[in-house]
Amino acid sequence: MTVMQGALAVSEEDLTLPCRTDPELFFAEAPADVELAKALCLECPLRKECLAGALERKEPWGVWGGELFVRGVIVPRKRPRGRPRKHPRPDEVAV
Repeated sequence: MTVMQGALAVSEEDLTLPCRTDPELFFAEAPADVELAKALCLECPLRKECLAGALERKEPWGVWGGELFVRGVIVPRKRPRGRPRKHPRPDEVAV
């Protein structure tokens, strides 16, 4: 069975997806919450379609298809707010 949600037809199965049950998590500020949202996407049956749609729409931010968008660009991880470290940690030093 499908229901109308906005202009989209959404199946009842789609309503149980993590992005449908807790959408704010996919637009979170905290890096740990963003990583949780990305992890929840890993098992999603709509992951590829979600990512393709986000790329097509040029989504400005959020987690889409298991990827984090910041200013319309996919980035590997969200940096915490605030000023960057003055001296990188030893495990962050490029060789």
